[in-house]
Amino acid sequence: MSNQEKQQIVRFDWAMKHLLRDKANYDIVEGFLSALFEDNEIKVIDILESETNQKVENDKFNKVDVLVKDKTGRNIIIEIQNTKESDYLFRLLFGTSKNIVESIKLGEKYGKINKVISISILYFNLGIGKDYLYYGNTTFTGITTGEKIDKDNEKVKKLTPKGSKYNGIEIFPEYYLIEVNKYKNVVERAIDEWIFWFKNEKIKEGSKSKNIKKVQEKLDYLKMDDRTRREYERFLDRMASELDMIETAKEEGREEGKEEGIKEIAKTMLQTMSVEEVQKITKLSSELLKQL
Repeated sequence: MSNQEKQQIVRFDWAMKHLLRDKANYDIVEGFLSALFEDNEIKVIDILESETNQKVENDKFNKVDVLVKDKTGRNIIIEIQNTKESDYLFRLLFGTSKNIVESIKLGEKYGKINKVISISILYFNLGIGKDYLYYGNTTFTGITTGEKIDKDNEKVKKLTPKGSKYNGIEIFPEYYLIEVNKYKNVVERAIDEWIFWFKNEKIKEGSKSKNIKKVQEKLDYLKMDDRTRREYERFLDRMASELDMIETAKEEGREEGKEEGIKEIAKTMLQTMSVEEVQKITKLSSELLKQL
């Protein structure tokens, strides 16, 4: 077995919460964002706990939510979600909207609103589409002409407030959805090298994207000191335990729902059939059927 095959790189969610907020490690976040945005000039100036995550207990594995500020003044929300939420897209909208509202003070001009980019790294199937990487933004299209209003449109530029870094089209939030489990381990572009790490906890041999090798240098499990390694192992144990509890609760819910469904069917059958006949079909006790 090669050294590359033996190597285990720590999970991105744990790294974001415990290691990557150190300025010495900003280069890893810059590498990821450069690959995603296809822009090698990305420069991170700060990484903060996101406002939307401050009510979540620090030791919860389910969600990591950080706010990255880059040199152009953009607020980049990176959210890593481990378990499914049926209202996830609604919460995504709330998070970006809250960040926008909090970017200006009451009475300030709207031109000071910050540009917000939301990045979701999901370890569950969102249930839409077949791709593993999606991008969304706001576009304006003529209903009758089909014309799209472009950011370089001169009239749009005139509508941009003085002092704003972004014009009237660019200011709207942008969204990236990365569904890790849908990724097939095929590298076709730079961002695929990073998603390979998210899914497999190792760097694909031959990876060349900006700063990807620094992940290998700084986040190698075997190179950690004893204290950090123990912290990471506790995180993995807790994550496995909590995922098991979630799956157990889901299974119990399915079984409970199935039993309630059988009871409802039995009630209908009892309107035209005897208790003995319904018992043979549903396998419910005669005592329960008499109660129904």
